[in-house]
Order: sequence, then C-alpha cells, then structure tokens
Amino acid sequence: MEIRAGYDIAFQCVQETPMVLMLSIEPARVRDLLSEHRIGFSPDIASHDYVDMFGNTCTRIVAPAGLIEIRNEFRIADSGLADQVAPDARQLEVADLPNDVLIYLLGSRYCDTEKLSNLAWSLFAGVTPGWQRVQAICDYVHDWICFGYQHARADRTASEGHAERIGVCRDFAHLAVTLCRCMNIPARYCTGYLGDIGVPADPAPMDFSAWFEVYLDGRWFTFDARHNHPRIGRIVMARGRDAADVAISTNFGVVQLVKFSVITEEVTASHGQVSRAA
Repeated sequence: MEIRAGYDIAFQCVQETPMVLMLSIEPARVRDLLSEHRIGFSPDIASHDYVDMFGNTCTRIVAPAGLIEIRNEFRIADSGLADQVAPDARQLEVADLPNDVLIYLLGSRYCDTEKLSNLAWSLFAGVTPGWQRVQAICDYVHDWICFGYQHARADRTASEGHAERIGVCRDFAHLAVTLCRCMNIPARYCTGYLGDIGVPADPAPMDFSAWFEVYLDGRWFTFDARHNHPRIGRIVMARGRDAADVAISTNFGVVQLVKFSVITEEVTASHGQVSRAA
C-alpha cells in the first residue's frame, strides 16, 4: 500500500533562535520512499542533519526573528500489515540483555520508575512474563487513563498521569513504558505518523502519534496502550527513552507555535486518491 504523509508547522520567533528538529522518518524507512522526503523552510534558510545517540535523524537550523514555516510532504510504500502479534515472545533475564538495551530499563525524565515500581509489582508479578505481561500492562493503561486532547500537558510524568487518570497518547506511552521497565522489560518511546487506516476515522484533527516498543525474545515489538490493538501504517520518526528525547522541536530561545497541521492518508491504488486519516 501507499501512504501520503507530511506536515505544515510554523513558529513565531522573538529573535534569531537555534532549533533542533526531529521531523524526518527513521533511516530504516528511507528505502520505502516513493517521492522526495525534504524539509522545506520559509523563508529559505540553511539546515544540516545529524544522527543522535538513539539513531534518529535530527535537523539543526537557526530560525530568523519573525515567522518561520516548516513543511514536508512525501509518499511512502507500506506493507499494509498490522503490528505483529507474538504471544509466545519471552521476557529475557536482565543478565542476558544486550548492553545497548539496558538503558531502556532505567528511569528517565518522564518515566519515573521509582514512583511506580511497587504498583507495577503488585499488579503484574502474577502475570506470565513476556508478551502476556506486556499486554496486561497495555490493558491496564488503556482502561486507566481517559484520553482527551484537552488533557495535553507537556510536563506530565508517568506517575502524574497515573494519579490524574487523564492524558493524550504520550501519557499512555509514558505510563506503559514505565510499568514495563519496573517489571524489568526494556521499553522505549516512539513517535511518528499513524493514520486511521483500517479503522473508523477520528473526526479530531490529525496529529503525530506516540506508542512504544518492548524488547522480547531478542527483538523489538510494537505496542500501543492508547488504541490497544494492532494498527496498520505506522511510520516511525524517532525513538528514545521518553518524549524528551524525541521532541519535534527543541528551541533555544522564545518561540510561539502558530500553525500545526499533519496529514497521514492511504493512497488508493486504482485512482491515486487518498482516504482521510485523522
């Protein structure tokens, strides 16, 4: 299948402001591109990319004072398959984990494991380790938090999300990641595109989405505590310990977001048209 995706984002800058953007798709998906994938700026300014410690493509710019608009639109091939389900995937002992996976067992800025460890063990110690335990965590988070865009808060930690019982997709992901880490299951935060492909359309405006991955049986598997069922057409932009590692923009100065539009649409094979995603 073919997916059309992109964004149109604008900031008002008080003064010349250095910025780091994380708006590129993950390097592993570049081979699937069916069109150019290029971040455009208005006014036209210099930019350069680098790869961070998690393997994400980051873009550095110095935004001029005033309005800067950042755009991209591309088409990409996708398998059309839903997230893999592997009920027999085993949880590895900590001693058997690769060195580069251990970081995803540690607490981080928004994943405050020390505050939720006792809760996690009280809820999930009796669940079979591995896939079943992760799914039990997803079920719990999905039922515990009430989703609503009006509940968005940029500084909410996992423990605060648990206490408040409200949030957006990042809060679902942070709580699930934290509970997994408390149970010695490596978990990492993901952000990217997720359109309504194969599911009823959401009437709310499209946004980037957040989900998470866990390390079982020697590989990473995708889970989504907000939707809590396999989805089609995920396009990863970045992965990290939590949302702090994968912010779409990090601004070293005062800026105001004045425009934010995201698209993720399936292209119909017969007519080259797209079906709406939200």
